[in-house]
Amino acid sequence: MFNKTAIRESKGDRLFMFLIYLFLSLVLIAVAVPLIYIVSSSFSSPQAVVTGKVWLFPVDFTLDGYKAVFNNPQIGIGYLNSLFYTVVGTIINVTLTIMLAYPLAKKTLYGRNFFMVLLVITMMFEGGLIPYYLVVKNLHLLDTRWAMILPGALGVFQVIVARTFFQTTIPDELAEAAELDGCSDIRFIFSIVLPLSKPIIAVMTLMYAVGHWNAYFDALIFLRKPDLFPLQIILRNILILNTVDASMMADVSQMQAQQGLKDLLKYSLIVVASVPVLVIYPFVQKHFVKGVMIGSLKG
Repeated sequence: MFNKTAIRESKGDRLFMFLIYLFLSLVLIAVAVPLIYIVSSSFSSPQAVVTGKVWLFPVDFTLDGYKAVFNNPQIGIGYLNSLFYTVVGTIINVTLTIMLAYPLAKKTLYGRNFFMVLLVITMMFEGGLIPYYLVVKNLHLLDTRWAMILPGALGVFQVIVARTFFQTTIPDELAEAAELDGCSDIRFIFSIVLPLSKPIIAVMTLMYAVGHWNAYFDALIFLRKPDLFPLQIILRNILILNTVDASMMADVSQMQAQQGLKDLLKYSLIVVASVPVLVIYPFVQKHFVKGVMIGSLKG
């Protein structure tokens, strides 16, 4: 039997931990209070929102804001467009990242350091907005859905993280053993590499998906057709330009003030726009920390 001796913390250690917990609590409050206020305001009446009665709990509970959001066809189209850009774009991003990162992780690839230098250079230098726009224009991608997907089809940072993951997780001996058993390179990737790479795939999926879902600048400069606008452009118009479509007010004519309606729509749309990311995160959270930590090690 071993005697379990409790290690006593010094006063300095206890004070340090107290300050850490205090700081984290303040950060939590600073982050949580605005989120709670937005959710509560989205379920409150316009009058309560305008008069400042809402704080942590809804006042005069109502779903009129969400009814107005979902009854507007422009918001529905924007929501579907954002889903399309996110799903298709993420699939292309992850596929291209793996196709580039795995060969660069192999020591047998001739000139892999040269290719890595070329990739890193693109992270440090760029042509600017005007050449970027001209390239997209000359490729005839303006006012098309591909303008939101193809220009950012590959992220160099994600390639570096995935390459490091493959170097530290998939040993060369495993590939040699599979080759001795008659396993082709393609089968080795699908049967061994991808199943072992779930953490880094989850990390890349979350990174790319959040980027596509929140993207609005490319749509702002490349798209002119309202039928192609993502949800973030519509959210921007409501939050920044403070514009409200007349069709939104048709179903909420009983609301007392137009300003109250605008504020209610803002909060409701923010909640609706945040739901997909909140739904995705729990499914990849268990792989997220492992993938980031392993992928961040130097190979």
